[in-house]
Amino acid sequence: QGRIGVRHEVAWMAQTLRGYSAPVAAAERLTRSGLKSDAIPASNAERIGLAALATSATSAGISRRRVGRRYNTVATATATLEAPTEILRKDYQQPSFFIREVTLTVRIFDGRTEVASRMLLEKNTGGSLPLDGEDLKLKKVFLCGKELKEGEGYTLEKEKLIISADALEAGDPTDLWLETEVEIEPEKNTQLSGLYFSGSMYCTQMEAEGFRRFTYYLDRPDVMAKFTSVRLEADESKCPILLSNGNRIDSGKLEEGRHFAVWSDPFAKPSYLFAVVAGDLASIQDKFITKSGREVHLEIFAAKEDKDQLWHAMRSLQNSMKWDEERFGLEYDLDIYNIVAVKDFNMGAMENKSLNVFNTSLTLAREDTATDDDYERIEGVIGHEYFHNWTGNRVTCRDWFQLTLKEGLTVYRDQEFSADMGSRARKRIEDVRILRAAQFPEDNGPMSHPIRPEKYAAIENFYTATVYNKGAEVIRMYETLLGRDGFRKGMDLYFDRHDGNAVTCDDFRSAMQDANGRDLSQFERWYLQAGTPIVTATDAWDAETGTYSLTLKQTVPDTPGQMDKLPMQIPVRVGLLDRESGKELMGNTVLELCEESKTFELKLDETPSGKPVPSLLRGFSAPVKLEYDYSDEDLSLLAGFDTDSFNRWESMQRLGSKVVLDAFKTDDIDSFQPDATFMDAMKRIVQDKVTDDLSLIAYALILPTEGTLMQQMKPPIDPTRLHEARNRVRKVIATELADDMRKRYDELTPKDDEKYVIDGPSASQRRLRNVLLAYLCTSGDAKAAELCGKHFKTAKGMTDKLAAFSCLCNMPDSQEAKEAIEQFLADAKGDANVIDKWFASQARADVDDLLPRVKKLMEHPEFSLTNPNRLRSVVSVFITSPQFHLPDGSGYDFALEMIPKVDALNPQVAARMANGAFRTWRLLDEKRQKMILDRLADLSKAGLSKDAAEIVSKMQA
Repeated sequence: QGRIGVRHEVAWMAQTLRGYSAPVAAAERLTRSGLKSDAIPASNAERIGLAALATSATSAGISRRRVGRRYNTVATATATLEAPTEILRKDYQQPSFFIREVTLTVRIFDGRTEVASRMLLEKNTGGSLPLDGEDLKLKKVFLCGKELKEGEGYTLEKEKLIISADALEAGDPTDLWLETEVEIEPEKNTQLSGLYFSGSMYCTQMEAEGFRRFTYYLDRPDVMAKFTSVRLEADESKCPILLSNGNRIDSGKLEEGRHFAVWSDPFAKPSYLFAVVAGDLASIQDKFITKSGREVHLEIFAAKEDKDQLWHAMRSLQNSMKWDEERFGLEYDLDIYNIVAVKDFNMGAMENKSLNVFNTSLTLAREDTATDDDYERIEGVIGHEYFHNWTGNRVTCRDWFQLTLKEGLTVYRDQEFSADMGSRARKRIEDVRILRAAQFPEDNGPMSHPIRPEKYAAIENFYTATVYNKGAEVIRMYETLLGRDGFRKGMDLYFDRHDGNAVTCDDFRSAMQDANGRDLSQFERWYLQAGTPIVTATDAWDAETGTYSLTLKQTVPDTPGQMDKLPMQIPVRVGLLDRESGKELMGNTVLELCEESKTFELKLDETPSGKPVPSLLRGFSAPVKLEYDYSDEDLSLLAGFDTDSFNRWESMQRLGSKVVLDAFKTDDIDSFQPDATFMDAMKRIVQDKVTDDLSLIAYALILPTEGTLMQQMKPPIDPTRLHEARNRVRKVIATELADDMRKRYDELTPKDDEKYVIDGPSASQRRLRNVLLAYLCTSGDAKAAELCGKHFKTAKGMTDKLAAFSCLCNMPDSQEAKEAIEQFLADAKGDANVIDKWFASQARADVDDLLPRVKKLMEHPEFSLTNPNRLRSVVSVFITSPQFHLPDGSGYDFALEMIPKVDALNPQVAARMANGAFRTWRLLDEKRQKMILDRLADLSKAGLSKDAAEIVSKMQA
């Protein structure tokens, strides 16, 4: 998002969240002369660090209890890898020169591309000028029209072209033009950063530091320049389409069958928002009329065979533009908006000004190729990239430490957009499920960092669920504290102050507090402190006065490099229900917990006969872990009567967690039986005919994921046993509720002549039916295979087809599964996204011999290590499966083999693979900890890239 890198990784991690293993949405960017410095002065934490702040707080009489890590490491790491050099936020300095205007000429030939740039420099502090560059063949350097020679005006150092201070001083300061000519080889660029070749096109990915692989430049977000002329030249037969940012101002023919196009962008932008696409593409076109009456030309490009799958993306774009005008008053600012779908792409999508580049998996949709979840995910990501036009492009970040300024804010905006387009209750549940599956483990692991990191070696490693998803939760807390109107006032002031500039998270916080007259200085700790706060609630009831007392206590756990933390500002939305009738006694009330502990007294107008049942943290009003001693009866009542849809679902999650963890602790998992309260609650949900949104019923039936459960457990944890415990509970539910589930399944089964409809209610109906199918097939017997086989053959769209196929992959030796495996691939007809689904469903199958099957899949002619989507569909899926943690360590050996191989081709993907494989190792049992540490030690000697080396180093720290 922004660069939706994290969206892709989160999507793979969250693919079992729906209950039937279908791919789902996570599913994931300046200082100029005269620009204000941070509007809020640097706090003590900014100046002297958290440790010193903690010390000063103690001396000031602020008491706090030290919170230890929630795991005990029973094996120790012996690091042999020297940690990569880190960049620190506190060391930020403005560049010695700014670049104010750029003209580029890009000549594309087979096997090589020439890039000539002209940059108008503006002196800031002066001195020498170091320009970033990687894998460039330098041809010429000119300054003010005079050619410079190496050693006489410039020097070349590792990844730097340094223009000497003497040469710069000798130039005309009012007309200081620096020119370079370089040659690059995009066809050999397997990193997919900078300019590279993919299928039928050349395209770019510049965020975060790809522009330096394109030409020499000040490749940093606080250097904002106008790209007034970008001339593209290429063979017209191979590249009839030539695109860049802004508006096309010229085009024409050249000799030898070549042609050109010239683009000009009137808005200043950092280099990471620059884009070029050249290829043989098809497109669809439409328009959008803005609120001021301007007509915007919309065009979406893709490979010719994919053209008919673009219309959902177009409708999503138009909906996004309309929504942003209505919700935030933000109108699009150019006359053209282009999107290009690319098959080889590290990330999910990229918000380049007026020329978005998208992974095809987040663009292409047709009912026979895309699931309901794909349709929803595409709508959300199209919206996300469009919303970046203001929150990321018009106002960007001063440095990469401020990444959440644009990403957290824009994720929040796309979440709100999706909520308004569909079901707000369902969307909130989905977002929290993903946060718990992806971000909570990150907060509790070796890569834990605040939403605004203090340091990094490779910025690519910090496109994380923390920066994106937790960052969005922090933005949501602003709205919870200030109200929707107050939040809008803060947004308006933010744009009024900073449009056209590169700014900081503090600038955003300043706008929020100044627009609303609120002191938000304590709120900064959400940007400074890592870790998931734990809020413990206790209560008391005074029947005589009708007063309910709620005591909230917060602790922020220690994380790597951060100890003894200060209390956060936490909004806790609560309600109260009558214990007998379930009637709501007190509606939504937001309590602000700013101290380590505070008691709130809530006076009720209507006194109930007994102590009320609290509905705590309604709507998940803060990204915390809530601890309250709910009885099973309390949870059952909340699940049935709470007016807050999120907490109705949360109550079932709590009941489910209790049952699975009880099964985990029992001596004989195979004979475990859940208690009657839980089973009765599950039965009521299956039989529920009152709830209109069937997705809410579907989610209530799905047990918490193993990753979520691990965050609730005390280490050491045997992940194989946890998987067996969860499966046992699922099998008991399926067995005892088989008749009710089959009846509801049949009721939801579409008639033969019923039309396949893509909309919210229809998707919810399919979602519930497919969750029921997954339960009905837990036995894996012949009857289950027959039901799955029928479901597969009668499916009218990809949603039902993939649900059945995923279930059949769990019984791969059945005849129905063998036939489906052949049929699914044949039906794909070469469609890459469908083939990715075919691979992924098999790579996550719940079978004992999964690893040999995965290795066999990698021998398939359709598999490729160089395509990120295909690689993720097999390798990344497997390393996030329970079978990855087999007791013999074979899964860890597989990761040890794959990470260096992938790293040699694509360091970004390898780093994410290493993080996904090993980040929870400290939660595991001693044997597995030792095996993983041995593999990490081997990886530390493997000569990894900076990206992967940083992950491996931190894993061992």
